Amino acid sequence: MASAISANKAELLAIANSVASEKMIDKAIVIEAMEEAIQKSARNRYGAENDIRAKLDPQTGDLRLWRVVEVVEEVEDYFKQVDLKAAQKLQDDAKIGDFIVDPLPPVDLGRIDAQSAKQVIFQKVRDAERERQYEEFKDRAGEVITGVIKSVEFGHVIVNLGRAEGVIRRDQQIPREAARVGERVRALITKVERNNRGPQIFLSRGHPDFMKKLFAQEVPEIYDGIIEIKAAARDPGSRAKIGVISHDSSIDPVGACVGMKGSRVQAVVQELQGEKIDIIPWSEDGATFIVNALQPATVSRVVLDEEDGRIEVVVPDDQLSLAIGRRGQNVRLASQLTGNQIDIMTEEEASEKRSKEFAERSKMFEEELDVDETLSQLLVAEGFAELEEVAYVELEELAGIEGFDEELAEELQSRAQEAIDRQEAAHREARRELGGEDALAELPHLTEAMLVTLGKAGLKTLDDVADLATDELIQKKREAPRRRNNADGPPMRRPSVREQDKGGVLGEYGLSEEQGNEIIMAARAHWFEDEEPQAAPSGAENEEEAPAPAETTDTQEAADADSTQ
Repeated sequence: MASAISANKAELLAIANSVASEKMIDKAIVIEAMEEAIQKSARNRYGAENDIRAKLDPQTGDLRLWRVVEVVEEVEDYFKQVDLKAAQKLQDDAKIGDFIVDPLPPVDLGRIDAQSAKQVIFQKVRDAERERQYEEFKDRAGEVITGVIKSVEFGHVIVNLGRAEGVIRRDQQIPREAARVGERVRALITKVERNNRGPQIFLSRGHPDFMKKLFAQEVPEIYDGIIEIKAAARDPGSRAKIGVISHDSSIDPVGACVGMKGSRVQAVVQELQGEKIDIIPWSEDGATFIVNALQPATVSRVVLDEEDGRIEVVVPDDQLSLAIGRRGQNVRLASQLTGNQIDIMTEEEASEKRSKEFAERSKMFEEELDVDETLSQLLVAEGFAELEEVAYVELEELAGIEGFDEELAEELQSRAQEAIDRQEAAHREARRELGGEDALAELPHLTEAMLVTLGKAGLKTLDDVADLATDELIQKKREAPRRRNNADGPPMRRPSVREQDKGGVLGEYGLSEEQGNEIIMAARAHWFEDEEPQAAPSGAENEEEAPAPAETTDTQEAADADSTQ
């Protein structure tokens, strides 16, 4: 019998050592898991209400079981408490408040108990292993790591990283790249999360930063900080663009990234499964950088709209398809690279647009200012587009136009002001017909035209505006999706839930997010004004403090009388 016991002791220690080395965790954690499993099995045998403890000696393998009871005057829990008389039978010097250890005989684990103990041990070990993985990789986000493909599950690639496992999700892989079990793969650690279930380490091969890191490995100048990658955009598996700048005037950033006979860039291209990479010199001048970003297309003219964050690029007719690229790839990557929405148009389209805008503005000035066609066209040619620009511009600037004098400039400004007043009065009347409150007109940044728009949308009171979120008020409508869902092109990765993007109610007026917040907070101000007087009645219950408001009123009346005198 003794030999059997010693064999079991040796077996327990061997299991603990094996699990600790295999999972690369501390042996003490495995021992603790075994003790917890044995405690659970002992409670199933002796009663779950008992406070049973187990101790496994990590050196000898000796296992001890005992029950802990508390000595109390009046027993309430007969499983965990004993009175003084019963306690003194167990321990002679026992007194009230002591905890007595009552040894228990060892238990023989049955099949069910053994299975339950196994589950407890596995869970503890699994939790310890996941915690170790998290602590090891939590500060390594943004690194490129090499691993071995372990398996492919539902399109997601599980990668063995040595002491941990990571996952490359389907949307973070390079399209049409075959993942074979046992092959080595490089990927970027995008994020590390503490999860109880599922993966903790997320990898990516389609992220633009992965390409940046590969260039840093292949180009010593980038690693040393002489050359900097300012921007990057990718269409994984197809094409990519990077904007580079050199902090040393003697080093060409594009040539350094390309390398001798293209050796450096080819190494990156091979890693990215043949993805074509355009290396573009970065420029602080936005227009110049956009021209470079649209390579290989030739650009005739660039028009920047800083307020809307849009850029109009005019190209020759024969360069239109090249500038747009296959399925809009070139302009899409250039837009991502520059951080602006780019509209491509031909010379003919740009000319038609300018002519249309010129005619509309000329007609507007002609009607509103009651001037002839020549004078209105001259104003448009000088860059005036709105009545407000004419009304509030410096008089000297308006009089300085060729053919204008000071008297004519004053007359034009006077007529522009009258036209603005007429429009305001018309919008005010329209707003009142729609039922809009006059209190809305006191909100900041809102014009009568905006109030009419709010009224047409059913927003007629302060509460209606106050209930809106900022994006519901000022967000601009997106004219077209970035990737069209047509038969020829690839489908959208995330299908739109709504048929169309409605945008904000005042999206057409170009209000900023800060202005939208100010409008909504001003509309909500009356909510807090209503709450302030409510505090007075609650405090008026105290009879001693009741006369205070009266004294204040008397003082105020006296002050008003003095000021009148």
